[in-house]
Amino acid sequence: MESIQSAIEVLKNGGTILYPTDTIWGIGCDATNFKAVEKVIQIKQRPSEKSFIVLVDSIAMLERYVTEFPDVCYDLIDFTDKPLTVIYEDVVGVAQNTLAQDGSLGIRVTSDPICLKLIRGVRKPLLSTSANFSGEPSPSCYDEVSEKLKQQVDVIVKERLNVKCSKPSSIIKVGKDSSIKIIRK
Repeated sequence: MESIQSAIEVLKNGGTILYPTDTIWGIGCDATNFKAVEKVIQIKQRPSEKSFIVLVDSIAMLERYVTEFPDVCYDLIDFTDKPLTVIYEDVVGVAQNTLAQDGSLGIRVTSDPICLKLIRGVRKPLLSTSANFSGEPSPSCYDEVSEKLKQQVDVIVKERLNVKCSKPSSIIKVGKDSSIKIIRK
């Protein structure tokens, strides 16, 4: 059984992990490491122009990566009762291949204990994408993750193997003018 500490070491060395998130099972890596993100793109067999979601451990960490942080986001993050991914327009400090073509990126402040240990251990944002091959359904539990995919990551975080996760997060896009567009409920 792999420990959180093993996963942290793999992340620090540019590797990939399979892990339970605050929503579904995901594939992750250091979101600031271009080569690690490339590995995730290859594992998922996904188009490189698709953007990712990144997890951070706090609003303070989020503010380090978003240059213009609309005030409305504080309320959105503080008052949501389920995982919420917000797409921000001006993101810096992450690997270029995490970003959408317009330079935006979906970022979620997580409160999940496993995700928090990983992020705090690496001290960087964690790339998070569903643990499936591109176009396939997102896995809500470990048993739904393809055996072929499990073999391609460097480490599997084997906590909560028998726990069914929830569903993917809600996604909204917040403009610099504080306009809000719902992408996924």
